[in-house]
Amino acid sequence: MTSKNFDVVGIGNAIVDVLVQSDDSFLAQHGLNKGTMALVSAEQAEQLYAAMGPGVETSGGSAANTLAAVAQLGGRAGFIGRVRNDQLGAIFAHDLRATGAHFDTPAAESGAATARCMILVTPDAQRTMCTFLGASVALDPRDLDLSIVRQAQVLYLEGYLWDAEPAKRAFLAAAAEVRDHGGQVALSLSDPFCVDRHRQSFLELVEGHVDLLFANEREIMSLYATDSFERATEQVRGHCSLAALTRSDQGSLVLEGELTHLIPIYGLGPLVDTTGAGDSYAAGFLYGYTQGLSAERCGHIGALCAGQVVTQMGPRSQVSLKELVLEHLP
Repeated sequence: MTSKNFDVVGIGNAIVDVLVQSDDSFLAQHGLNKGTMALVSAEQAEQLYAAMGPGVETSGGSAANTLAAVAQLGGRAGFIGRVRNDQLGAIFAHDLRATGAHFDTPAAESGAATARCMILVTPDAQRTMCTFLGASVALDPRDLDLSIVRQAQVLYLEGYLWDAEPAKRAFLAAAAEVRDHGGQVALSLSDPFCVDRHRQSFLELVEGHVDLLFANEREIMSLYATDSFERATEQVRGHCSLAALTRSDQGSLVLEGELTHLIPIYGLGPLVDTTGAGDSYAAGFLYGYTQGLSAERCGHIGALCAGQVVTQMGPRSQVSLKELVLEHLP
């Protein structure tokens, strides 16, 4: 790849994650379905936030988690996302920058508050998420720092952006800009329900604009409207240069042309919390890819990063990912 100032630049929802250990009775009391993600209003967010026990607050959102992990691995990472000039906005900015990622999108001075996601983790490691999208969905092309986008080897986009028209326009403008300057586009499908809502648009994106695709088993099956993972993998093959498809405890597949690389999971300890596993996988893969490593090795780095993050609470590794890779994948 040509020389760039950033390995990966991501665009996504800028969300403060509030992680709390919970139980089934709390979920039932508040009418929450375990293992799902629900969008909530500002009022509902305040009520749930007040009812939850003490938690850990960290910068979050799918793409932000990925870029933070790229930075932890030693990559040159940048993030573009919209926060409000409020307490949670300041927490988001400080926390993300502390990982080593570049974040310089000006905070909005009016409008909705900074987005937050209340993540309730039950003893079985399942996460139930209630998300108030707030300021994040007001991202529009005016928020883009195109000078950063031009300097990216890979532009990483999260599918959740497709739910808001202004963010969708920013998404497409950034993708065109990075391609015009010799970079590549990576897309995470984000969520099967998101894919259901925008299937035709995502199909057009994957076939015409995306070089690297990240999806889990349910997401790729949703994209091709099939109940067969095998049929979905054959349909996506060839539509983008690389597709990395994760399957929880069955590991992952990396599709590279006609090749299929089978990547095992890395069991590094008891399963505690699956929050951020897919984001960490994408980070490891993108880091390896921008360092010129083979697709198969990129898959191993991604699986190793995901294997670490599920052994702890929260989406950010509490051990050095760089040292982890050196230890397990010398």
